[in-house]
Amino acid sequence: MASDSSQDKTEQPTGKKLADARNKGNVPQSREVPSVLILSGGMGVLFFGGSWMLDRLTAIMRGIYQGAGTLDVAPETMHTLFWDLFTKSVVILIPLMLVVMTLGVVGNVAQFGFLITGEKLTPNLAKLNPISGIKKLFSLRSLVELAKSIIKLIIIGMVSYLVIRRYLDHIPGLMQLSVGGIISFIGQVSFQLCLYTCMILFLMAIVDFSYSKWQHHHDLKMTKQEVKDEHKQSEGDPAVKARIRSVQREMARRRMMEAVPEATVVITNPTHLAIAIKYEDGMHAPQVIAKGAGYVAQKIKAIAAENDVPQVENKPLARAMFKSTEIGDFIPAELYRAVAEILAYVYRLKGMATG
Repeated sequence: MASDSSQDKTEQPTGKKLADARNKGNVPQSREVPSVLILSGGMGVLFFGGSWMLDRLTAIMRGIYQGAGTLDVAPETMHTLFWDLFTKSVVILIPLMLVVMTLGVVGNVAQFGFLITGEKLTPNLAKLNPISGIKKLFSLRSLVELAKSIIKLIIIGMVSYLVIRRYLDHIPGLMQLSVGGIISFIGQVSFQLCLYTCMILFLMAIVDFSYSKWQHHHDLKMTKQEVKDEHKQSEGDPAVKARIRSVQREMARRRMMEAVPEATVVITNPTHLAIAIKYEDGMHAPQVIAKGAGYVAQKIKAIAAENDVPQVENKPLARAMFKSTEIGDFIPAELYRAVAEILAYVYRLKGMATG
C-alpha cells in the first residue's frame, strides 16, 4: 500500500527539534574543517620554527652520540638520561602540540559553537546491532563519504605528482649535496606540497561543510503529524486547553453571579444587556462587578430581583458601559454624570422606602 503523502518529511524542523538535536550532540559538522586548520597550523609552525626545532633536536642527538662512549648503564643513570631526553623533546614539540590542539578545538567550535554534551558518550546497545551496521555501511551517507574520500585522494595525488614532477631533475644532484642540503631540499618540496594540499583541502572543507549543514537540516525535517504532535506537547492539546478555558469561564461566571447581590444597581437594556454596579462610601468611582448579554443578562436580573437590588432601564448607558468596561473596572470619566444620576435616583428610592 502506498504511504500517505502527509507522512513525507516536507516540513522544516522547528526550533525545538533543532535545539533537542543540538543537546544530543547532533550538529552539522565537517571533519575537513579541523583537518585543514590543523595541517595549516602545523605547517606554519614548522615554517617559522622548523629551524629552531631542528637545531634543538640536532643538539640533543649530538649530545647523546658524543657521550655514548662514556655512558654509565646503571639504572639510575639511564632513568635520568631518558627523562632528560623526554623533557627536552616535549619542550621542542610544545609549540606544535599547542597549535594543533587549539586549531582542532577552533575548527569544531567555528562550525557549531561551544557545546558540551555527554549524549554521544552514553553507551547505546543498538549500535552493536550488525544488521543496522550493514545498513549504514551501504547507506547513501556512507557512499557519499566514500566518494569524498576517493575524490580527496585523487586530487591530493594529482597535486603531489605535479609538485614532485617539477623537482625530478634535481634528484640526481642531491648526491653532490651535504646532509643539510638534502634535508633543506626535502623541506622545500614538502612545504610546497603541503601548501598546495592545504589550498585544495580548504576549498573542499568549504564545500563539505556546506553539504553537512544541508544534510543535517534535511535529516531533521519533520512530517506534518510530527509538527502537530510537537505543538501539542509544547502548547498543550487544543481540546484540553478549550476545556480548561471553558471551566475557567464557568468559574468566573459563578463568581460574578455571587457578586450580584452586593450591587448597588443593575442597569439594563432592558432585555439584552445587564450591568451590575457597586458604589460605597470611600470609593473614588462606581465599579462594575457583573455584566452580561442574553441569557447571562437575564440571570443577573433574576438574582438582582431575588436580592432586592434596584434595576434601572437606560439603553444608551447600558450599551456604552457594556462596550467600554470589563468586570472589575471603574466607570469611565465620560460616564460619571449619567451613572451619578442613576445612583441618585436609587438613593432617593431607598430613602423613600425607609421613610
